[in-house]
Amino acid sequence: MAKNLQPVDTLIHARWVIPVEPECTCLEHTSIAILNGRIVAILPTAEARAHYTARETVELPEHAVIPGLINAHTHAAMSLFRGLADDLPLRDWLTHHIWPAEGRWVNPEFVFEGTQLAIAEMLKSGTTCFNDMYFFPEAAAQAARDLGIRACIGLILIDFPTAYAQTADEYIDKGLRLHDELRNEPLVHTAFAPHAPYSVSDGPLSRIRTVNNELNLPLHMHVHETAHEVDEAVARTGKRPFERLDSLDIVNPSFLAVHMTQLKGEEIARLAEVGASVVHCPESNLKLASGFCPAYKLLQAGVNVALGTDGAASNNDLDMLSEMRTTALLAKAVSGEATAVPAHTALRMATLNGARALGLDGETGSLTPGKAADITAIDLSALPSQPVYDPVSQIVYTASRDQVTDVWVAGRRLLASRMLTSVDEAVLLRQVHAWRNKIK
Repeated sequence: MAKNLQPVDTLIHARWVIPVEPECTCLEHTSIAILNGRIVAILPTAEARAHYTARETVELPEHAVIPGLINAHTHAAMSLFRGLADDLPLRDWLTHHIWPAEGRWVNPEFVFEGTQLAIAEMLKSGTTCFNDMYFFPEAAAQAARDLGIRACIGLILIDFPTAYAQTADEYIDKGLRLHDELRNEPLVHTAFAPHAPYSVSDGPLSRIRTVNNELNLPLHMHVHETAHEVDEAVARTGKRPFERLDSLDIVNPSFLAVHMTQLKGEEIARLAEVGASVVHCPESNLKLASGFCPAYKLLQAGVNVALGTDGAASNNDLDMLSEMRTTALLAKAVSGEATAVPAHTALRMATLNGARALGLDGETGSLTPGKAADITAIDLSALPSQPVYDPVSQIVYTASRDQVTDVWVAGRRLLASRMLTSVDEAVLLRQVHAWRNKIK
């Protein structure tokens, strides 16, 4: 009988499997078979034991297994600025603290080691893919490759000179070279990442829109983060930033608008009409008092809404489980509807919606045979998560990142029984402490 068993690389036997597709599905006593980095079958555990043999078998008797979480907006290297300047308004925080610190400290080594810190934190909290926007994206891409996480690396664009580039054309040219270098990377992708409407002028935006007609990359940008940003743009140009971007043909299916706390009904309708995505960063918006993204209205209109943490300098963590909980609770308070953003919707926003925003939904974002084995396991046996009636509700409303035990990216186990497998934590901590001592 044993000779007839089909060989696979990994078998995961879980108490619950929550595939996200089909929607609101929760499978009990279910197993996932993985071969060559991909899911080949999802089936009842009894059948899996009868049909497959594996090089590695992982027993998760009290766990919920979900698609790996997707952090759709980060500034990963800014983890090294975590706690540097807290409890300040956004403009004061940026102009008097963060931008001066960046001018003094940001270089390729800072970005590489800061991104390593961010990736380690994200893996330990169940994130398998992140979408980044920062300087020296080559260094961030190298950190992602070294540690084995899936990433979308932003090709940063800003009008003013920094340590990374002096002109808008130099930013774009460097970004296009990096895109070419990463073209054949299986896990590391690219997106255009103009910083914001107030920091990027029409000419550079038009250039990347023209280039993107051929490349069809995601275009990832802060938009309508605060009321002040919108009011200032109207006073200066007579147009709201979203209107200006739309007139430049930036608002299209590849567009990821981050924050969007200031939206009119016609702007929501336009986002839905063109198939653009919004990335909601509730905890960063709350901390900086930036406003409230109308996530419930956007979802009702059919807009694809993903979730991001923003950077650890303004959050101050990269915990997508916490972000899901805040998303669900905040939507109820803002809309006045207790049914707004239920737990299953919050999970979808943190997984499949993020993959869709990045153009990766054919590869990741749900547990589906044929997709990459990007998987997160959460132990629900802890007292604060008991008793379990609905595992998805427990994940969103009770689980902490300390309950994440195992993470796979493309079938590679990067977190095994809470231990990182691709990161030497002792070395990483020494690096972080050295940066703290310099920056302090």
